[in-house]
Amino acid sequence: MGTPGPSLRKKVTLNTIRSMYKKGEPITVLTAHDFPSGHVADVAGMEIVLVGDSLAMVALGMEDTSEVLLEEMLLHCRSVSRAAKTAFTVGDLPMGSYEIAPEQALESAIRFIKEGRVQSVKLEGGIEMAPTIKKITTAGIPVLGHVGLTPQRQNALGGFRVQGKTSEGAMKVLQDALAIQAAGCFAVVVEAVPQEVAALITKKLSIPTIGIGAGNGCSGQVLVQVDMTGNFPPGRFIPKFVKKYGDVWSESLKAIEAYRDETKSRAYPAPEHTYPIPRQELQEFERMLEANDV
Repeated sequence: MGTPGPSLRKKVTLNTIRSMYKKGEPITVLTAHDFPSGHVADVAGMEIVLVGDSLAMVALGMEDTSEVLLEEMLLHCRSVSRAAKTAFTVGDLPMGSYEIAPEQALESAIRFIKEGRVQSVKLEGGIEMAPTIKKITTAGIPVLGHVGLTPQRQNALGGFRVQGKTSEGAMKVLQDALAIQAAGCFAVVVEAVPQEVAALITKKLSIPTIGIGAGNGCSGQVLVQVDMTGNFPPGRFIPKFVKKYGDVWSESLKAIEAYRDETKSRAYPAPEHTYPIPRQELQEFERMLEANDV
C-alpha cells in the first residue's frame, strides 16, 4: 500500500471547488486519518479530504479533540497526503496551535503545508479569529473556516450543543461566517445548526458552506469516515446527524474471528498459502538433519 493506484480524475483545486459552488453542485468532504482511509476517500471521489482533529478520538483513543498535539496532526497529515493524490486536502489546526496570536497561527499553518503536505488548513472560530485567518490567507495559504458548534471550545459552549437555535444565536453564526468570509476563507464548515438557519446563511454567503448536522441546504457535506462507515462497536454514541452507510466493525470482527478459529484448528494456512520445495531437496535436507543430528 506504499503507493496509491492510478486515478482518471483530475486534481481537485480551489478552482474546481469554486466552479462546483457556482454551478450549485454539492461538494463532498470526508475525514481521513491515515494512508488507507485517505486512499479509499480519494478513490471514492471525495472532492475534499479533511485530516480532522476528530482523529484524536477515532484514531488515537483520546477523550476529545483538545488532547491532540500539532506534531501528531502533522504525522497523520503526511500519511493521508501520500494517498489522497487527486482530492483537495485540508489539515485541521489543533487546539493551542493558533489561538495565541496570528503569527503563531501562520507558523503552524506553514508547518502543515511544508511538513504535513496538505494544501490548506482549517481552524475554528468566527469574528474573533478573522484577523488570524487574514494573516494566514494573506500569506497564500487557503483556509477552511468552522462556525456554529466548534468542538475545540466545547467547555465554553457548555458541551456539544446545537448553535443558532434562537434568532440572536442564528445571527451570531451568520456574523461569524461573514467575518471569516471577509478574512479570506475559501469555504466554511457549519456544524450543528438548524437546517433552516444553515440554508439562510448559505444564501447570504459568497463562499461554499460545508454542513455537518446542518441540513441539506448547505453547499456540501462532511462526515467523519469512521462514523459513516460504521467502524465502531455496537453501543457507541454517535451524533444524530451521522448516517451509518456501512458496518466495517462487524465485517472486520467476522474476518478476524474466522482467522482466529482457523489458526486454532490449523485449517490456516492451507497448502495454497505455503511455498513449495522440490521433494528431492526436502529429502536431502532431512538426510542432512539425520546425519548431523541437529
